Amino acid sequence: MNFFNPLTFFIMAAPKVDVFGPFENEVADLAKALGHPARIAILKALAQRNSCVCGEIVDVLPLAQSTVSQHLKELKSAGLISGTVEGVKSCYCINWDVVARLKTLLDGLLTPGNNGCC
Repeated sequence: MNFFNPLTFFIMAAPKVDVFGPFENEVADLAKALGHPARIAILKALAQRNSCVCGEIVDVLPLAQSTVSQHLKELKSAGLISGTVEGVKSCYCINWDVVARLKTLLDGLLTPGNNGCC
């Protein structure tokens, strides 16, 4: 008798993001993109320059170029930065509209209540 049903296993192992609403999923996606200190450092470096940065990001981080590229890819995928590639040169800027959206989402995430809790 076979108790293993591959379909049941697949359903049980599948991510449950679809049981949550768009708000929770959007916050989670952006939080995931912010979930590494290197990505925070990249955003800080871009914000300090307040302009597009071409190639200099690797110079301000103690990481290999390939590692920085992976972090840039994650930030770009989440929409927090935009980037263009011209030949061997890549230029990146903060997407301030998405940053504003993130601020709005975080403001609405936890609203303090008056429930008498410590």
